[in-house]
Amino acid sequence: MLKWALIFLVISLDTGFLGFSGISAATAGIAKILFYLALVIFLIFLILALMAGSAVV
Repeated sequence: MLKWALIFLVISLDTGFLGFSGISAATAGIAKILFYLALVIFLIFLILALMAGSAVV
């Protein structure tokens, strides 16, 4: 997921450099959504791992 966020970020930077501001803004928005989604999934798995670790002990 972070790989796709990074890909969209690079596309956004490239299109912004070339002057395609509409495409750049759209891909930047997609990159932000993917980044926050990956962050939420990471936090969910972190909480689940901590709960599973405490259940074993």
